[in-house]
Amino acid sequence: MLEIAALTVTIPILVLIRHSISSTSITGASLRKKNDDAPSENRSFKSHLATLSLDFLVLVVPMLLFFTVLSNWTYIMANFVDDAMIITFLCILAVDFRIFPRRYAKTETYGTSLMDLGVGAFVVANSLVSRQARNITTLSWKIAIVSTSPLIILGFLRLVTTTGVDYQVHVGEYGVHWNFFFTLAAVSILTSVINISPQYSGVLGSLVLVGYQFCLMHGLNHYLLSNERGMDIISQNKEGIFSIFGYWGMYLLGVHLGNYLFFGSHSTGFRSSRWVRMRVWVLSILLWLLTVLLDRHVERISRRTCNLPYVTMVLADNLQLLSILMLADLVPGSKISILEEAFNRNLLATFLLANVLTGLVNLSVDTLSASSVTAVFILLVYAYILSIVIGLADYFGLKLKFW
Repeated sequence: MLEIAALTVTIPILVLIRHSISSTSITGASLRKKNDDAPSENRSFKSHLATLSLDFLVLVVPMLLFFTVLSNWTYIMANFVDDAMIITFLCILAVDFRIFPRRYAKTETYGTSLMDLGVGAFVVANSLVSRQARNITTLSWKIAIVSTSPLIILGFLRLVTTTGVDYQVHVGEYGVHWNFFFTLAAVSILTSVINISPQYSGVLGSLVLVGYQFCLMHGLNHYLLSNERGMDIISQNKEGIFSIFGYWGMYLLGVHLGNYLFFGSHSTGFRSSRWVRMRVWVLSILLWLLTVLLDRHVERISRRTCNLPYVTMVLADNLQLLSILMLADLVPGSKISILEEAFNRNLLATFLLANVLTGLVNLSVDTLSASSVTAVFILLVYAYILSIVIGLADYFGLKLKFW
């Protein structure tokens, strides 16, 4: 857990370093275009591409090296770490190569690892800035189902394609047929059906998580972690179906925190920024302490069941990242890079593209027998393609958002 806490502060500092780099000559035209309605002809394509490449070199390349060939230098380089989502996109493919340390791979039952943070971080990142957190009128359940139908379609497409090409899928992660797209859709629908004010969503989220944890401790965890499966659809996909309660509770807590910290009546002015920074730091520390207590005295952390200790760990880690990134206000230079903004605008599309590219690499390359040099080269090409495609999609105003 200590290594995860150390690892996940690398990228915020890399981001702050990137923000402090004087690049006005490169980014001038590009930064002026950050208006969604700005015509593309007013933007400099060459400047945008050059800045995107600089962001890739400063942010992505160091992270990729830290989590593969330089992984043994982690503690020495603890002041250079990573943002949870970019780590996730890199690790999705890197885990298939031998140069990726096994201690960073997803845990089977209990324990913590770097990759365990990925799906939880995705849920929290979306909840903090969601419609519910901003107190925007919630969609009716019928409209919610329609709006999440692309996620459901993506879930079925992933199921069909992985089955059709005989792509190896770890059944113990979500089940035989389930995948993360179905989980996202379920959480979105539940949040819309049970419409509650963001001021009280934290209470509901806590009740859901405590109730779910009670069930886990009274036999449900043995059922979920057992390798035995029945023929019914629930037993076949028990991990994915029951973990919905954990992710839903996590999402509700994220909605409450987002509203409390960023979208309440005290969300303007310098005093507000200082207020938010202080509370994010305090909340992060308290959640880490709570995670340690829950892990030792209630139940060990388990991403597979998405239990209460896992939820508090993900929240603590994300607030830790956020607390460091909020120091950008104190750093001279641009407040956000082009690559960061591109990922933020198309988070789901990036996740989808990363999965597609990972599948293509695994179908065409024997990753386990690849040398270290070959693996690093493939990963750099993969990361660059991902960055360029998402960066250009942002440049041309293309967005893919169902969440």
